[in-house]
Amino acid sequence: MRVKTLVAAATAGMTALSVAVPSPTAASSPRPDTYVVSQEPGVHPEGVTVASDGTMYVTSVATGAVYRGHTGRPDLRPFLPPGGDGRTSAAGVHLDRHGRIFVAGWDTGTLFVHAPDGALLARRTAAGAALNDLALTATAGYVTDSATGTVWRAALTDGRIGELVPWVGPDDFPTAPQFLNGIAVDATGRIALVADQGTEKLFRVDLTARTVTEVAVTGGRLGADGLLLEGHRLYGVVNAPDGAGGYRFTVDLAVLDPPLRAARVVRRSQPVGTDRSPTTVARDGDRLLWVNSQLFAADPAPPFTVTEVPGLR
Repeated sequence: MRVKTLVAAATAGMTALSVAVPSPTAASSPRPDTYVVSQEPGVHPEGVTVASDGTMYVTSVATGAVYRGHTGRPDLRPFLPPGGDGRTSAAGVHLDRHGRIFVAGWDTGTLFVHAPDGALLARRTAAGAALNDLALTATAGYVTDSATGTVWRAALTDGRIGELVPWVGPDDFPTAPQFLNGIAVDATGRIALVADQGTEKLFRVDLTARTVTEVAVTGGRLGADGLLLEGHRLYGVVNAPDGAGGYRFTVDLAVLDPPLRAARVVRRSQPVGTDRSPTTVARDGDRLLWVNSQLFAADPAPPFTVTEVPGLR
């Protein structure tokens, strides 16, 4: 199943630069560098999130299953079954402060919300949408829609999950988006950064004013799949031609100015190939993890894995 479009990022290999950015907190115990999500064929994992206690959730875009494990152990286990609650596809996944599990249901057009024990709490559907990635604040969830170029919003009030409403649409962008993908929200909950893989642009969305401007990006491109924002450090999973008919995938690190209006790409992880096709990235203590979807592999085969991002923290 083809979920993410490959976009050729016309950037050459970059020499690592030294920047004054804080180092992530180190973890206290040894952890595997590879996690087996599933040994079954055709799983194609897509989204990943890691809780503060090390619990990891990984989605399957091909089946809608959600897997759960711990960063201290190498194997994940099925948590939510394929097709359960109508969840036949699953992309972005995040946890809120209550431990609820929010899953973007890709071409189901549905946002699924589950309790920590897996019970379904809410299904919120946007007609005609392809809900790709999501970000949460204390008061709302925001979901990118790759089909219509819309960012949807569901209010989170007194423990209740509101209906999905279109918050900004394609006409609100300075350049019409072609394939909205990664999204991250700053610590204030007022500003979202949204990546469009079709135009290779990064956008800044004022979630209060509901206005969109383009982020001025230098040193590379940030038309990313998954995004991870930590203060003024922005990590994005990007791809570029490998010169041999395939693509190379990296996590690129950009440093943003305080208003989040400009970004400078300063580092890049070691690349991996189309056979792995990583999609999204998550923080686990002093390291980064990404999902090896195999979506664009010539011969995808189990095991499907999550691995440590090489050469970047």
